Amino acid sequence: MRKVILTGDRPTGRLHIGHYVGSLRRRVELQNAGEFDDIFIMIADAQALTDNADNPEKVRENVIEVALDYLSVGLDPSKSNLFVQSAISELTELTFYYMNLVTLARLERNPTVKSEIQMRKFENSIPVGFLTYPISQASDITVFKATHVPVGEDQEPMIEQTREIVRKFNSTYGEVLVEPKIMLSENKACLRLPGTDGKAKMSKSLNNCIYLSDTSEEVRKKVMSMFTDPNHIQISDPGQVEGNTVFTYLDAFIKEDSFEKYLPEYKNLDELKDHYRRGGLGDVKIKKFLFAVLEDELNPIRERRHQYEQDIEGVYKILEQGTNNARKVAEKTLAEVKDAMKINYFDDKELIKAQAEKYKNQ
Repeated sequence: MRKVILTGDRPTGRLHIGHYVGSLRRRVELQNAGEFDDIFIMIADAQALTDNADNPEKVRENVIEVALDYLSVGLDPSKSNLFVQSAISELTELTFYYMNLVTLARLERNPTVKSEIQMRKFENSIPVGFLTYPISQASDITVFKATHVPVGEDQEPMIEQTREIVRKFNSTYGEVLVEPKIMLSENKACLRLPGTDGKAKMSKSLNNCIYLSDTSEEVRKKVMSMFTDPNHIQISDPGQVEGNTVFTYLDAFIKEDSFEKYLPEYKNLDELKDHYRRGGLGDVKIKKFLFAVLEDELNPIRERRHQYEQDIEGVYKILEQGTNNARKVAEKTLAEVKDAMKINYFDDKELIKAQAEKYKNQ
């Protein structure tokens, strides 16, 4: 079986380092490993409109922002197809067919949907498009016959719902679709990076993000104001490492040579954590260290982004080519789905012949 990746992001804002450690960095590694036959990376603008229908300009403006973020982290259009969701009409049609395979009660039980509805305070005014988000995502994944989906931990219920739809379709119409596997980061700190304020979710609306496109000075200010241990008041006080945002970020970003370059008095992160727990290590020192570690990661990203910003027309051409490639695959899968569902009336020559014979003999 061909190995295929499908993943993507909603263009509702610039991408941040939570996206980076949760998925983007892994995508680049998988892309460069050469183990997959096809990689499709989607800018999910149609899904973004499900809760931004009254502000389409926000989505429109952020398509290019997300594209720039993709290219700046190292996603290579010669190895990965970067495409725009709304330009693939086959996805909408497939979503419509899948709606008959899922109950309303099952959608309402989806933990990811439930939490997102609460966060957006929809209450009794849930847009139908938002509620059916898991079905749309199943369409995105299955139209490319994706075998692997690298996403954050919060998307696990969505992938499970896709698998349910695949099993239901295949048992009803025949073996056409492929069940995907979720690919989570092996680094637990990367599964869900907290906001700079210590809150569980990094979010633009909470103003607790470090964006991939932030300047060095913006990153420095955000790191130096970062949540640590509220009881670690004096340098001599013992400090709490668990739940301390600075150490969570260090867990996610530390490299083998980080200490040798920026904090040579320590051999590794365990030593640094032990010192903080004992007391005698100030928050300012570890924040400065974290800033240096982040800059190592973000500087090459900034440089690549600046280069692509000088050729925006070229970036749109990359998206157009990736979208054309994606559409060809989507067309093929949709044709197979319609064949299996027996709604391929004009292509089914045997049907036409049989119906002609039936009425000829009456």
